[in-house]
Amino acid sequence: MTHIVAGNTAPEFSLKSLEQKEYSLRSLLERGPVVAAFFKISCPVCQFTFPFLERLHQRYGSSEAATFLGISQDDARATKSFASEYGITFPMVLDGDGYPVSNAYGLTNVPTIFLIEPGGKVKVSSTGFDKKDLETIAQELAERRKIALTPLFRPDEVVPANKPG
Repeated sequence: MTHIVAGNTAPEFSLKSLEQKEYSLRSLLERGPVVAAFFKISCPVCQFTFPFLERLHQRYGSSEAATFLGISQDDARATKSFASEYGITFPMVLDGDGYPVSNAYGLTNVPTIFLIEPGGKVKVSSTGFDKKDLETIAQELAERRKIALTPLFRPDEVVPANKPG
């Protein structure tokens, strides 16, 4: 199974959040694009990347603009602790036993982040931490909301161009 890349159609999924709310890709896409971020709590690159995703969520995420979803390969308790430790406020869903959704997307590494357009096409497919990919997601979401793009990274932050997942 190959990794889903930009231009592919995103496989449908339906996963439960930490609060037992069901999130289905199809219904989320009816409201706008979805940023789906797959992760494992023990992954240092995930720990580095998720605060930047939260920053994107704070700036560009709202019910009608974009839905951000953290897709965890860990159990509910560990995922809740990760969200709390890294200040993540967007919904976290659990990819259950055997990681059916991760496998449907052909993942080999985390973090893997997808920007999925309302029609179901993948606009951005990013593995590991990739500064340029995150900036592309920010640009797409800013254009969609018709608001000015704000720099994602502050001048005082030392942020590498990428970190492999």
